[in-house]
Amino acid sequence: MLNKLLEQLRQYEMVECGEQVVCAVSGGADSVALLFGMYLLREKLGIELSAVHFNHHLRQEESQRDEAFVRELCCRYDIPLTVGEEQVVSGKKGLEAAAREARYAFFKTLPGKIATAHTADDNAETVLMHLVRGTGLRGLGGITPVNGKIIRPMLTVTRREVLDFLQEYGLSYVEDSSNQTDDFLRNRLRHRVMPLLKAENPRLAENMSQMAMELRKDADALEMSGPLPAVSKLVKMPAAMRSRAIAEFLKENGVPEPERQHIRLVEALLFSKKPSACADLPGGITVGRSYDRLTVLQKKQTPQAVLIPPGSVLQLPQWGVSVSYTLAEEIVNTKHIFTVKAEGPVWVRSRQAGDCIRLNAGNRTLKKLFIDRKIPAHCREHIPVVADEEGVLGVQGIGANVQRLAKDLPAMQIRFEPL
Repeated sequence: MLNKLLEQLRQYEMVECGEQVVCAVSGGADSVALLFGMYLLREKLGIELSAVHFNHHLRQEESQRDEAFVRELCCRYDIPLTVGEEQVVSGKKGLEAAAREARYAFFKTLPGKIATAHTADDNAETVLMHLVRGTGLRGLGGITPVNGKIIRPMLTVTRREVLDFLQEYGLSYVEDSSNQTDDFLRNRLRHRVMPLLKAENPRLAENMSQMAMELRKDADALEMSGPLPAVSKLVKMPAAMRSRAIAEFLKENGVPEPERQHIRLVEALLFSKKPSACADLPGGITVGRSYDRLTVLQKKQTPQAVLIPPGSVLQLPQWGVSVSYTLAEEIVNTKHIFTVKAEGPVWVRSRQAGDCIRLNAGNRTLKKLFIDRKIPAHCREHIPVVADEEGVLGVQGIGANVQRLAKDLPAMQIRFEPL
């Protein structure tokens, strides 16, 4: 096992001499083997070794037992230990994903490299999970050996080799009772599917790990660089290249691990007959098509309507503007200044169904006007509309309703300015 560990560390240049390496230790067999293996190699590698344990408080007494075990283990070998904790609750993605996110968020606050104990068996299970859920080339590449400051030097080590290593050095470990249940897909694959496959080929984990490595190389070779091509070019691409381009585009814009379903949603936008459309992805991300290009933005809620009292100047950060509603000194009308005769209270709000405005070119609904002006669909709810009891007075950035313009003074003036 030590030779495989050292080979992986050197092959991917995971650590440098003098660097701090923090081993993530749960107390289970894999993480104990990782910690002790790195302990034996620390002088050869020239690294400063420490450990981190994260207590999720999910298994009551077991969680406290695990933490105490890791503390004793690190004390025995004089390895500095950092302990993090959080009462993890199940989110939209499930308890397992919520625990992982909390754990890795804490790991990333620590200095140096973070070494995790994923093995060849873990990698094989991950590939199978991706196959079950649907995946592409990148998903078949399994677990990445290096991801930023996270390193995984045991990806070629099998679970059998881990147990043999622990036995050789007389090392004990703790068992996580949740690993014995079939509540999670990974456990079901580990308990039911992997034994059947290993019966056909005992070297399954090593072979799948090697396959994943080769597929990662293929995926790396296919990675696209540079800006995303225009929609008109994307639809003409071979399907494989188009999917790759979309995946890279999403990764660069807040979707760290695009899945096939995400790519299909974006492809539906590309081939839509509508020139402007949107698709909502997990994590509050919206992909919008505006004619010949795609954009990605954090999903925003439609701003609430705001009453503008006469004589006021208001900051409206939700709209990205300030607005004043004061007595006009002269009649001025531009895309951002409206001199009007208003009836009753005046509001800044989003467009509403049936809103109309009369410009010099004639009467238009705001829906039709925004389409003709090629305003992206995902932006239309965020354009400030000024209205009173009689209807639309003007639209910021477009102009005033000519039917509501003041022909003489006294009159009220609405003025927008960017924040």
